[in-house]
Amino acid sequence: MTRSVDSFADARRGGEAYRYAVAGAVEGEAGDAGRRAPLSVSAALSLAKGALEGVTVRLVGEVSEVSAKPGYKAVYFTVKDASAALPCMMWNNRYRAAGVELRVGMLVELAGRFTLYAAKGRMNFDVFSVSLAGEGNLRLQVANLARKLQAEGLMDPARKRPLPALPLRVGIVTSPRGAVVHDMLRTLRRRYPLARALVAGVPVEGANASCALIEGLRAVVAAGAEVILLGRGGGSFEDLMPFNDERLARTVAACPVPVVTGIGHEPDVTIADMVADVRASTPTGAAEAAVPDQAALSATVDARQVALASALARTLDTARHRLDALASRPALADPQSLFAEEALTLDLADARMRRVAERENDRRSRELAHAASRLERALPRALERDRSGLERLSERALRAGRTLLDAHEAQLALAASRLDDLSPLAVLARGYAVARDAEGRVMNSVEAARAGDAVTVMLEDGTLACTVDAVERTGPRTASSDPR
Repeated sequence: MTRSVDSFADARRGGEAYRYAVAGAVEGEAGDAGRRAPLSVSAALSLAKGALEGVTVRLVGEVSEVSAKPGYKAVYFTVKDASAALPCMMWNNRYRAAGVELRVGMLVELAGRFTLYAAKGRMNFDVFSVSLAGEGNLRLQVANLARKLQAEGLMDPARKRPLPALPLRVGIVTSPRGAVVHDMLRTLRRRYPLARALVAGVPVEGANASCALIEGLRAVVAAGAEVILLGRGGGSFEDLMPFNDERLARTVAACPVPVVTGIGHEPDVTIADMVADVRASTPTGAAEAAVPDQAALSATVDARQVALASALARTLDTARHRLDALASRPALADPQSLFAEEALTLDLADARMRRVAERENDRRSRELAHAASRLERALPRALERDRSGLERLSERALRAGRTLLDAHEAQLALAASRLDDLSPLAVLARGYAVARDAEGRVMNSVEAARAGDAVTVMLEDGTLACTVDAVERTGPRTASSDPR
């Protein structure tokens, strides 16, 4: 006999019904055949074992004890609720396949059957499968995501940015309804009325809440927010799940301005809180962390004003004392005394320089006068001596020039004679003529002319412009008659 029930109470009722049915059958047989002998302990436990192992159930409980020692073939643990506890065992292969690491305090959902260990008379629950129940599964997912983002450095305190000291635009991303947005606005007006609130009203629950939160963050950044408040009121773990979304966490970490979170209450910690630049326990605390308190600012300004005035007064007193001390010094009382010694030294040096200069001028004047007198005496004799030498040199140059000119005149006459013999004009004078073509080239062959060509004939006393009527060769052409 095997059946499945949905709760531990149903399983207990099913087991009792099975036991009562067996007992009734035994009593019925005893009434017919007479009273039988009582069962042994082994028989009774065997009967109970058969009744228990025929029922498989699914149950939910909180883990109170876990024993997973190396070398054991199974994991032993206990689950409980408010009024009962149940010892369980699960074979290692099933435990590893389930992928759940049991820890005390977990709320788990088990599927399995009851078994009875006859040697000890001890009942166990043989677990076929285990999974986190309800919120526990969500918590496992959040824990895994937290470890992943932490490994990437998104939760590193060194990455988080400081908040601006005096922000003028504060972005608020939360639900437009409810007490949270009003608490934040009221806190901002009370603490720092200079700030302008930029509110992005978005849903904070539901399947699309995380996407809406991301768009809200982008909207307030585009509007010029210098710091952003991200928050919502309290709720169950499932209600806060949008703030555990990986995309939202990465958007918060990559936000170009600091983000302050105030999500739920003090015990509530989400992934968005972990990656934010500042985490506050409540939405009101987030607003208080994002802006300074005007009363505290006023007190700080007053205190600094007093301190500045006091420091300025002390500085002025110190400067006045130093000025009085300096003014009392002889050097400052009579500024001329600062360079009196140097002025005296300068005057003495000036007097010495004047005396030396006068003596030097007198000596140079005497030397110049003596040199002038010597020059006056020596100049006439030198001029006379140089004049006679110059005349002799002039005569010698004239004689040498005539000698040179005679030789060159003879050479020049010879060259002129030869040049005259070779001159074309001399040839023309003997009755010859020179013929040139239209381009001015000398024509030394009849092949250079054609009938009808214009030629110019150069004579001794002029030129003739002629036209060739006919060409007649009178002898063979020689190499020297090449017109080229």
